[in-house]
Amino acid sequence: MSTRHQKVAVITGASQGIGAGIVEAYRKLGYAVVATSRTIVPFDDRGILTVQGDIADPATAERVIAAGVERFGRVDTLVNNAGIFVAKPFTDYTLDDYGAVTGVNLTGFFRITQLAIARMLTQGGGHVVNVTASVVDHADSRVPSALASLTKGGLQSATKGLAVEYATRGIRVNAVAPGLIKTPMHAEETHEALAAMNPMHRMGEPSDIVDAVVYLENAPFVTGEILHVDGGNSAGH
Repeated sequence: MSTRHQKVAVITGASQGIGAGIVEAYRKLGYAVVATSRTIVPFDDRGILTVQGDIADPATAERVIAAGVERFGRVDTLVNNAGIFVAKPFTDYTLDDYGAVTGVNLTGFFRITQLAIARMLTQGGGHVVNVTASVVDHADSRVPSALASLTKGGLQSATKGLAVEYATRGIRVNAVAPGLIKTPMHAEETHEALAAMNPMHRMGEPSDIVDAVVYLENAPFVTGEILHVDGGNSAGH
């Protein structure tokens, strides 16, 4: 059973890959968890509340935060993990691509983060972690991805802006910038080619990103940080 003193983490994109790993990690830290995605199914764990919905719809954000507060009484951490990555030559992007990517990566971040921070302010503190993308710092001609730069790059700048805006009010805001990670986003037959593009000649594991989020959770003097977990990609090739 949760008590009103137990910390609560809200995690988007929580049904598979990195998101599912983050849910598990916060439970191990003793948090209750509100887990949301379009395809999330209930867990056999009273400490995890699942809310199904498309985070690109602001109404989903309203439902997620309201349900979390109703069940657990508070929101201490928000992990904006939901994201879409579409790599295409710039002129090949369609308006549907643009709508889908900005919907999840920007609108999906905006409303739920507003609601979570408003709640954190009433509690005297909290933590937001945004999952961005290493490629926004180090463009790669082999992976043309202007929509990632536009959306995740904006998220990265907002991370720093919000960190400074709320630094005196007990709210930290950080980001993890993954490189190529073995998730359902990348078909297994592409792994060898993707690994060859990395300075370490391998892909990362979901656990690498989960560990970075847990580090930031436990780092009270770290805010405004963009933590690259990318096998050296952002350093160069």
